[in-house]
Amino acid sequence: MFPLDDDALLRLLKEDLPHGDLTTRSLGIGALPGVLTMRARGPMTVCGSEEAARIFALLGAEAELRAPTGQRTAAGETLLVARGRAEALHAGWKVAQTLTEWVSGIATSAAGIVDAARATAPGIVVACTRKPAPFTRALSLRAIVAGGAEIHRTGLSETVLLFPEHRIFGGADALAPQIARLRAACPERRIVVEVATREDALHAAEAGADVLQLEKFAPENVAATAETLGGWPGCLAAAGGINAANAAAYAATGAQVLVTSAPYYAKPADVAVTIELA
Repeated sequence: MFPLDDDALLRLLKEDLPHGDLTTRSLGIGALPGVLTMRARGPMTVCGSEEAARIFALLGAEAELRAPTGQRTAAGETLLVARGRAEALHAGWKVAQTLTEWVSGIATSAAGIVDAARATAPGIVVACTRKPAPFTRALSLRAIVAGGAEIHRTGLSETVLLFPEHRIFGGADALAPQIARLRAACPERRIVVEVATREDALHAAEAGADVLQLEKFAPENVAATAETLGGWPGCLAAAGGINAANAAAYAATGAQVLVTSAPYYAKPADVAVTIELA
């Protein structure tokens, strides 16, 4: 996926130093040459290192990328090295560090869930929802893909997901007619139906759903639903509360997809930054 463009990165810089760096300017050290190094303090799945390198480039420094997005690094590994004037290194330091830590935390969390699930079911897909923090969707989706997960929905405009909240506007017997209407209106899309009980799942399968999204089912209930559906040719997705601690249990149920928002709330990765006189 594409990194953030220059306009977005410049907005981040302007937010942090709208009128320049007062400390560096007041000390009179801005023109001195320096070297900035970013390293992983612990194991992590890297994301945002390209954006970090570009931040320094926009400030006039030269940045050497050592660990691209998606790479798994050990503690102490170098992510990037930037060389330039002290004023450029100090201006980009915290913006680049914070961005890289935040999205690498998401990527690392996603990788942990994927690893846990695939240790039990190698072919299973972990898909992340459209629930990142507001205004962070582009970077958040980039991060979960870096961690090996897939995008469940980028937004409301490109997928069909029939919620119970849609069905209440169609009356008691709305499900089959609504599925038929969606299939006629969106013939190239799969019809996903969210259900809250095993009975609802069976009803939706009979009504023509292509994908059943089992909302907040415990692993044993997902397994029981999969067994009851038997030879149903559709896709079973478990959603709600899935994380690295329980991903293996859900992966063992027979579901083909695990839907989660957990990576978006992960602790940021820890990136060490050092600046030295060149």
